[in-house]
Amino acid sequence: MKILSSGVLLVMCSFLDAAEPVAHTVLAADRGTGKVAIIDPHGEVTWEFANKHDCHDIQMLPNGNILVHTSPTKVVEINSKKEIVWSHESKPVEGSKLRVEVHAFQRLPDGNTMIAESGNTRIIEVNPKGEIVKTVPLTVTKRDAHRDTRMVRKLKTGNYLVCHEGEGLVREYDGDGKTVWQYKLDLNNRPRSGGHGVEGHGTEVFGAVRLESGNTLIAGGNNNRVIEVNPKGEVVWQVDQKDLPGITFAWVTTLQALPNGNIIIGNTHAGKDNPQLIEVTRDKKVVWTFKDHKNFGNDTCAAQVLGVEGVIR
Repeated sequence: MKILSSGVLLVMCSFLDAAEPVAHTVLAADRGTGKVAIIDPHGEVTWEFANKHDCHDIQMLPNGNILVHTSPTKVVEINSKKEIVWSHESKPVEGSKLRVEVHAFQRLPDGNTMIAESGNTRIIEVNPKGEIVKTVPLTVTKRDAHRDTRMVRKLKTGNYLVCHEGEGLVREYDGDGKTVWQYKLDLNNRPRSGGHGVEGHGTEVFGAVRLESGNTLIAGGNNNRVIEVNPKGEVVWQVDQKDLPGITFAWVTTLQALPNGNIIIGNTHAGKDNPQLIEVTRDKKVVWTFKDHKNFGNDTCAAQVLGVEGVIR
C-alpha cells in the first residue's frame, strides 16, 4: 500500500504472475468538485476542465479529446486545450412538452455520435455536422426524463444495449427498436430501502457491457452489486455489496472489462471510507483501487481507466 500526497490513496497489488504492480490513469467527472479531470498513477492531476453538471457518461476518444456532457441536454467534445470542438444539444421531439435529459452517449467507429435521449424515449445517431442520421425508438412504460435510461452502448452487431433505470431492466434493441433480449433485476433477497448511500437498495440499474462470451455484465446501480448474466438470463457470476474485504458498494456505476479478465467497478455515493473505483479479478481479489476524495467527491458516476489496450465499455 502506498500513501500519496494530497490525500490520495492508491492500493496497488501484484498479480502472482506479474512483474509490475497494477496502476492506472483515471479520467473521471464529479459533480461535487465540479470538474472533469485526468489523474495519473501517482495521484497527480494532469488535465482538468470545470464542469458542474451531474455527468453520467464520459469517453476518451482515439484523438485524445474527451466526450462529456455539460448540461442535461448538451454533449460536447473537448480537446486538450479545453476548447469545445463539437457539440450537440438535444431538444424535445416536435409536439412534446416533456423535458429531455441525456445520460449516455458514444462516439462510433464511423465518426457519428450515439446519444440516448431520456424523455424523448429514443436513441439518435448524429453526424459530425450535427445532423440526426438515425433514430431508434425505445420502449418505456412511463416516461421520466431522469430515469428512462442510464448507460447505453451500441454493440458490434449494430444492436443497442440499454439500461432502463426506472424499470430495473437491461434491454437489447435491434436497429429498428425491437427488443431482442432483456434482463430484469431483482432485489437479491433484500428489502428495498431509500437513499443514495450504502444504505440504499433497489433495482435502479446503471450500466451494462456485452462480453466477448455473449454474456452481459451489469452494474446494478443501487442494486449494490455487479452481475454477469448469460443469454438465458441466468446469473453466472457476481460481486455483491460486501464481498470485497474493507469495501462496501453503494451505487455501482462504471464498468470496464479488461483484456486480462479483470473488471473495473465504479462505486458512487459510497462515502469517504470507500474507493470510487475498484479493479477485481474473477476470483474476487482486489488488485487496485482508486480513492481520491480531494479531486473527486461522493458523486463520481462517470469514470474511465485509460491506457489499457482492448478495454470493453
